[in-house]
Amino acid sequence: MNEVNLKDKTFEVFISDTEIEEIVHSISNQINNSGVKDPLFIAVMNGAFLFAADVMRNITISNAEISFIKLSSYEGTETTGKVDELIGVSDDISDRNIIVLEDIIDTGITLEKIISLLKKEEVADIKVATLLFKPDSYTKDIHIDFIGKSIPNDFVVGYGLDYDEIGRNLPHIYKLKN
Repeated sequence: MNEVNLKDKTFEVFISDTEIEEIVHSISNQINNSGVKDPLFIAVMNGAFLFAADVMRNITISNAEISFIKLSSYEGTETTGKVDELIGVSDDISDRNIIVLEDIIDTGITLEKIISLLKKEEVADIKVATLLFKPDSYTKDIHIDFIGKSIPNDFVVGYGLDYDEIGRNLPHIYKLKN
């Protein structure tokens, strides 16, 4: 499928499933070689669920764990500019080495909220890994340690990313067709 229709919009293939696989392997290898000890991966739901699963399958670091946090800042194809915490991490994570797994970082509003929440928990270290990064949209000064692919400011769906909660199941990443 080179094109898909979701609700009222048409999307075209932007990043193939094979390229996604290469990106995931690259990020996983970078994390494996980063020297981090006993990491707790925190996947940002819902979008990062496929990315997180694929990264975790490639992690060779001993004592790696995963947990999940759910936040939301989108309605349709637009960011709302505010982040609503929906589900947080319930375990004691103080003094842990955290690796945040994000599907996409654009403005950085959600990332800023996550970092703020984690710092309140007095974690030892925070690293950030994202499948996709939109440098032209990014407005924060938070360092992103592992970037899979930088992309233009296009709206994308597939491989966990959604348009009004649909399209997450698509094997490729599609961008909104003009």
